[in-house]
Amino acid sequence: MSAFDARTYLQTLSEAPGVYRMIGADEEVLYVGKAKNLKRRVASYFQRTASSPRIGMMVSQVQRVDTTVVRSEAEALILENNLIKSLRPKYNILFRDDKSYPYIKLTQDAFPRIAFFRGTVGRDARYFGPLPSVWAVRETIQLVQRAFLLRTCENSVFANRSRPCLLHQIHRCSAPCVGKVSKVDYDEDVRLTSLFLSGRHSEVIDRLSDQMNAAAEALAFEKAAQVRDQIKALSRVLHKQYADSARDEDIDIVVAVARDGAACVNHAMVRGGRHLGDHAHFPAAGQGSEADMLCAFLAQHFATQPPPGRVIVNVLPDDDAEAPIPGIALALARNERERAWADMALKNAEIALRVKLDAGARATHRVRALVEALELDVAPERIECFDISHTMGEATVASCVVWANGAMRNSEYRRYNIEGVTPGDDYAAMRQVLTRRYEKVVTGEGVRPDLVLIDG
Repeated sequence: MSAFDARTYLQTLSEAPGVYRMIGADEEVLYVGKAKNLKRRVASYFQRTASSPRIGMMVSQVQRVDTTVVRSEAEALILENNLIKSLRPKYNILFRDDKSYPYIKLTQDAFPRIAFFRGTVGRDARYFGPLPSVWAVRETIQLVQRAFLLRTCENSVFANRSRPCLLHQIHRCSAPCVGKVSKVDYDEDVRLTSLFLSGRHSEVIDRLSDQMNAAAEALAFEKAAQVRDQIKALSRVLHKQYADSARDEDIDIVVAVARDGAACVNHAMVRGGRHLGDHAHFPAAGQGSEADMLCAFLAQHFATQPPPGRVIVNVLPDDDAEAPIPGIALALARNERERAWADMALKNAEIALRVKLDAGARATHRVRALVEALELDVAPERIECFDISHTMGEATVASCVVWANGAMRNSEYRRYNIEGVTPGDDYAAMRQVLTRRYEKVVTGEGVRPDLVLIDG
């Protein structure tokens, strides 16, 4: 084994998600990996028995382990991918290249086809991406279909069509397979699609507007109406495109909403010009102004996280308030794109808060109904429910779900394999699981429920 003191090092590791790098002699990067829990994952390499000879060989050469903590598993995946491609560590079996990300493919056929693609990018077609998710690719293809009516069918299907398919009937394809569109018009739609996927949105709208005006002047009103519908479809698409920015910028959008004694702080991130999504946070106490809760969240969050270059908020703190992020000024949205981001974050915060309040109200109503139905003196704070299942009397399993303080406690759910009972005897199975469950409560190892519900 190397001189690396794994036990001492592991005591300093975070349990947050992140990326780790095994470093050998002469600063050689041996291995790069990602982890949901850095401490647990790195510790697994330094067990007494290696999981494989390859891992054992690698661990014997480790001189140091470097880690990078990120905010989520998704960010860890992206960082791992980038590091593997740039560092090319010799013990990584699979070098994740661009195959990890999906693309939009525009073929070079006589009537090009638009399609989802994942794999090695070649020269046989035009590729747009990579995009952050499969959903993003499929959503974009659907939007392009509505605006430009390009075909998505395989060449084998395209070559053997005798009549238009359903996509043509619902105005998602111009049916070049049966000559419903000319080669010239289809090629123009392909050019506009390429411009659109390349981010040249305003140029596409200008070209379509010129086509519509020319058709109207030529009294080709049907053609003008068709182009008008394309412009409308694209306008709806572009309204959604604020999730991406043409600038390579890092921005955080943090908004706060408070009402009915509760509060929500929604945090959205833009990295490299791409909106990565948002996450709603609910303070334990909903008292105070929105500005106060915004500052409290920022101070706690960025105490352990590096701030981006710019932070957009929906309310500014008082002039005499201490800056929650040293060296970073908070600002309101300054242009249409940032206002769209802030509006999206604010709307999502309001929705999250409303859902939480509604869920709390529904839970309170249900508990009140349960108290009345069972004629209880006080409302239960913890309920445990049991059920038995089996397959034709065999493989009997009992399950326990837990409700406490107004919410289901998924982390406390348990399954029990039932043994030593007559096949199909649910009563004996229920007796066994209840005994096993509450023996621990009697000895003080478990939490005592206020109410136990059993099925059967």
